[in-house]
Amino acid sequence: MALFGIFLPIGSAWGAIDFSDAAFPELATSGRALAMGNAYIAKVDDSAAAFYNPAGLGTVRKAHFHLSNLHLEANKDWIDLGTGGQITDAFSNFNKGFKVDGTRELLKDNPGSFSHSRFHLMPNFTARYISLGYLYSNQTRGAFGTQEGALYEYAKRTDSGPYLSLNLSLFGGIFKIGATGIYLTREEVYGESDINTAIDLQNSDIQKGRALLFTTGVKFTLPVYGLPTLAAKMNNATSRSFNPSDGYGGAPDEIRQSIDVGLSLTPQIGKTTRIHWEINYKDINNKFADVSSARKLGLGMEFDFRRIFFIRFGYGDGFGSGGLGIRTRKLEFDLSTYAVDTTNSQFRGDEDRRFLISISSGM
Repeated sequence: MALFGIFLPIGSAWGAIDFSDAAFPELATSGRALAMGNAYIAKVDDSAAAFYNPAGLGTVRKAHFHLSNLHLEANKDWIDLGTGGQITDAFSNFNKGFKVDGTRELLKDNPGSFSHSRFHLMPNFTARYISLGYLYSNQTRGAFGTQEGALYEYAKRTDSGPYLSLNLSLFGGIFKIGATGIYLTREEVYGESDINTAIDLQNSDIQKGRALLFTTGVKFTLPVYGLPTLAAKMNNATSRSFNPSDGYGGAPDEIRQSIDVGLSLTPQIGKTTRIHWEINYKDINNKFADVSSARKLGLGMEFDFRRIFFIRFGYGDGFGSGGLGIRTRKLEFDLSTYAVDTTNSQFRGDEDRRFLISISSGM
């Protein structure tokens, strides 16, 4: 699926009821990366390497086992809808925001709103050269226009499965290669309905399939001041399609074999302070030809204080991003914001501002 401008068979009025795979091809996104414009394939040095660039496992500093790797994300409209009304409704509205019919109920009295939510868990053990874990990711989107006769448009994607990542470092760590394999189960549903009609999804409405997918990556780091690094990552490296599950409405579309590239510099600017600069370009082999090249560009900057406290800024899809982070062996915490374009224009249409919190704890 392409970014923002690929329409459903029904003809989305928003041009946004998809999952932005051209700019966000990772199966599990990182709050740290999103704060830096999602420009992270050269820097990545934590458990996110499994899906951003498995070659990054070669720079993991300490082993950790984290069970509560939680990512919770929502856009401004979702927050307004979920927290509006009486305080006694807040918990019920929060739960509705992660369901197709619940989102319909929230949007019913709020025409002109677009709701986005993402929730994922990724318990894992990660050390230098290896990471293994389990991914569960749920994304729900819905929109209700203001035009007369507007329908409720929705999309939902659920990904789950075990994964294993391995890394090999050569020439004293100058050159690193890595690969991640995940046995992925994907469920997707797209549709539209009358805003006042309850949605009761049946298996025949859902596309479901399984596939053994591989993400591969390389990093080349020069051992000079600033550690200039060139990196590349390939999504679905073996071009595997999903095998359809019995009793469902067919298999999800194949994940495109896109290639992302990056360049970074990480100079030391004090005894305990570093600054990281990175530029990424997604889909350099143009598998998403109908997506503007400007939307595939990501720029990021991170200030690192004692490898514990982080301040981040970025630029992606024409909008700014930023965030704060804390890293210890037992706790990783990120608070971030970023934005995407929800229109069919080529660049910088309507801003959809999103906010997220990531918490990972363990030992």
